[in-house]
Formats: sequence, structure tokens, C-alpha cells
Amino acid sequence: MKKAVIAAGVAAMMSASVQADVLGLYIGGQYWDNEATGVFGDGPNADDQEDFGLQGESQSSFHIAFEHPIPIIPNIKIASTTLDTTGNAVIDTDFGFGDTVTGEVDSVFDVNYVDYTFYYEVFSNDLLAFDFGLTGRDISGDIVITETANPGNSTDTDFSAIIPMLYVKTVIGLPFTGFNVFAEGNIVSYDDSKLQDYQVGIAYELLDNLAIDLDIQLGYRSVDMELSDIDDFYSDIKFDGVFLGAIAHF
Repeated sequence: MKKAVIAAGVAAMMSASVQADVLGLYIGGQYWDNEATGVFGDGPNADDQEDFGLQGESQSSFHIAFEHPIPIIPNIKIASTTLDTTGNAVIDTDFGFGDTVTGEVDSVFDVNYVDYTFYYEVFSNDLLAFDFGLTGRDISGDIVITETANPGNSTDTDFSAIIPMLYVKTVIGLPFTGFNVFAEGNIVSYDDSKLQDYQVGIAYELLDNLAIDLDIQLGYRSVDMELSDIDDFYSDIKFDGVFLGAIAHF
């Protein structure tokens, strides 16, 4: 009888352990200190686009993911990223999204996107994890260019699109250290457009218990936006820099 009770207890603990490994909620965020470089405008040619001297800014991103044990149904991750910055430059040709500006101008570049990612875990253990899937990037932006000496004269545009992207992620554990290295990215290329968003870094397991796991991260992230005719908006802009992050697993 005692053996039966012990066996039942072990089986229950094993079952709980399996469920903990394959069923989970992940919540994470990043503080990203990046630089912005590149050009944008209302046409595909060099004389349609300008460098507005976009400034480096501190940005934020957040995500939530749910993983489950059903093989044919993908896991889901929702991530939000903000790319807001300003700039100042002198342009020597008329520039405009409808209205025109020239001379010294101030720019406001507000872009954000939400990624809806559906992915599968190919491997998932303490030494190696690999995920792949598809992302639908819901991106929108609002751009305003204003003459510095004449704030009443400005030109602006807005754009939005949902862009499908390939998603991959890998994590390699460093045994007996609490550390792991990771790489994660979304990418797509079609016609004259290319979007590339990737990050690499190292994480440390700060907490590991039955209630919550908590990792802290340090890494590098890069976002390249080569957009062609997204609501008459064209760009070749790169945001990149170092980030600090944290991920909690419940």
C-alpha cells in the first residue's frame, strides 16, 4: 500500500513537472537605447528622400507569450515596439508629402508596431531551444516635417500596413552557470521592401522556483526598415543599440 501511494505521488509530481515545462505564460520588456540613421520620403528615387538627422532615443518594447502542449496548434506571442524620435536638418530642395518645406526643418518620426507571432517549439530543454513560425507585423507611422523658422508651414503623412514575416529564435544554455545566450529575429524581403528585426544577447536566471522564473537580459537589437510604397511612404532607416530586458515565466 505504501509503495502504491509513493508511486502515485511520484507520478503526480512528474505530471506536474511536465505540465510546467510545456504550459506557461511569459511576460517581458526591454529598455532599448538606440541610434537612428537613414532617409525617408515620398518616392523611390534618391531626390525623393532626405536625411532628417534623426536623433538617438531610448525606446521600449513589451511582449507576452503563451505556450501549451498541443502539438498541432502553434504557440502565440504578442509584442509591441515603439520607434519615436525627432530630428533637425537643412534641406536644399523642396520636400513634401503634399505641402512643401525647405531650408532648416524639424522632424517628428513616430512609428510603432505590434507583432502577432504564431510559432512552434522544435527543441525545448535546458541546453538548447529553437522556435520558428510566422509573424504578422501591424505597423503604423505618423511623420511631420516643419520649417524651423516658420512653424506654420509643415508637411505630414501617415501610413499603416500588416506585413507577414518569418520568425526564428534560439537559446543555448551554459551548463552550471545560470547563463544562456540567445538570438531572435523577424525578417521578410519582397519587391523593393525589406524588414529585418533581430536581437542577440546573454541572459541570467535570477529566479527559478515553482511560482516564477525570472531572467534578466543584456543584448544588442537592430531594426532595418526599407519600406517601398507603403501608403506612398518610402524609407531606408536603421535603429540599433544596446538593450536591457527581463522575462518572467509563470
